[in-house]
Amino acid sequence: MDTLQYLLNGFGVALTVTNLVVAALGALIGTIVGMLPGLGPINGVAILMPIAFALKLPPETALILLAAVYMGCEFGGRISAILLNVPGDAGAIMTTLDGYPMAKAGQAGVALSISAWSSFIGGMVATTGFVLFAPLLARWALAFGPAEYFALMVFAFACITGLMGDAPMKAALAAVIGLALATVGLDSNSGVYRFTADNVHLSDGIQFIVVVIGLFSVSEVLLMLEQHFQSSGMIKSTGRSMFNLRELAHTWWGTVRSSVVGFVVGVLPGAGATIASAMTYTMEKNIAGASGTFGKGDIRGVAAPEAANNASAGGSFVPMLTLGVPGSGTTAVMMGALALYNITPGPALFTQNPNLVWGLIASMFVANVLLLVMNIPLVGVFSSMLRTPNWLLVPGILAVSTVGVYSVHATTFDLTLMAVFGVVGYLLRKQGVPMAPLILGFVLGEMMEQNLRRALSITNGELGILLESPISKGLWLIAVLMVVVPPLLRLRRRRLAAQAA
Repeated sequence: MDTLQYLLNGFGVALTVTNLVVAALGALIGTIVGMLPGLGPINGVAILMPIAFALKLPPETALILLAAVYMGCEFGGRISAILLNVPGDAGAIMTTLDGYPMAKAGQAGVALSISAWSSFIGGMVATTGFVLFAPLLARWALAFGPAEYFALMVFAFACITGLMGDAPMKAALAAVIGLALATVGLDSNSGVYRFTADNVHLSDGIQFIVVVIGLFSVSEVLLMLEQHFQSSGMIKSTGRSMFNLRELAHTWWGTVRSSVVGFVVGVLPGAGATIASAMTYTMEKNIAGASGTFGKGDIRGVAAPEAANNASAGGSFVPMLTLGVPGSGTTAVMMGALALYNITPGPALFTQNPNLVWGLIASMFVANVLLLVMNIPLVGVFSSMLRTPNWLLVPGILAVSTVGVYSVHATTFDLTLMAVFGVVGYLLRKQGVPMAPLILGFVLGEMMEQNLRRALSITNGELGILLESPISKGLWLIAVLMVVVPPLLRLRRRRLAAQAA
């Protein structure tokens, strides 16, 4: 009953006129950002974060805005994936496999509408899971001390390296770079300046917004200029604009399964929507077997990854709010937004600031409904925006990014550093190095170091404390399995394939 009461109070916060307008505006902006090739939820949230702070929005309103943008981006990524065969964000990659063939077959409207519906179901399943399990996780997390938090963060990095497919070393490299960047500035324990090169601008460390905008927005712009996106592949004739009951029934259980899997994967720190969509697409393809036409325009191949995308986005809020560990790169950015308001996410947040937490949860229900209502009738309008030429799109992104970075400290040094990070991010991405582990490493680095030092200070440097509690032992064990098991499974599959050949 307490949970229900808290949720009702949350709806009281979410349904105020200001927060309702902010949620609708965030959902619209997120959808537009998500559908534009080269952008994604991290970029949308990173750009709006300093704007929300500059407008002096209350913390709960700012968080509602950023959450609506995040969810809107997951909705919007499917539009360009289906119409242009260009995913709006990484999570929509799997949607292109069957979405674009459906569009070429004159079923673009069906693909767009069923993807919007499955995105809605995924978001609602994730939010319901949040309501049911987040308080339990919060109470359980009260048992966490410095050693447990350190083990938890090791587990987060293990998830990154273990779930990155055939490139775990590149993910590990990105995480190490992020950890290294986190060490720049004043050491909070000793008061010593580290790796600042006697530059006063680095005395407080590298600013979070500079890293995010540089590595994501600027590097994306450079990639866009290189790839020369064109809109010549636009599907103009969408035929039937809505799915029918037979198609709904055909995709229903796959959507529900994918939503549950997406939520679980989203809860895992470092996993994210890309992994969730790939897992669910493969799962549904295996379930369908010979009866499926996956890769040729199977409607289940559109519904499953889109449900997983949005469920994963909702699930990533669980570790962020309950444990203070970001579940994705985007929630890592949102943790930076909370830091701007001097709010520390974690189990105490549920008791210290219940209006913020439950207002956010309630707003996620509201945002999902708004996104469904918004996306289906406005498909034609959104499609026309994809015709924006690069000569207009690229300067627009750079202008907004520059304003966002400059507004934090009003120094040209931050702008220079943003450009440097943009070039570095571009070079890393050209080599296939993922950016999400880097930003997670940067966000978690300081927390990881502080918890390690606190744990060791309790025992005067005795490492045994890191493995004392059952929680620590469990997290270390799972972390080892996350690193060891995936390579072994890949090796086994290769051997079986070699024997079959």
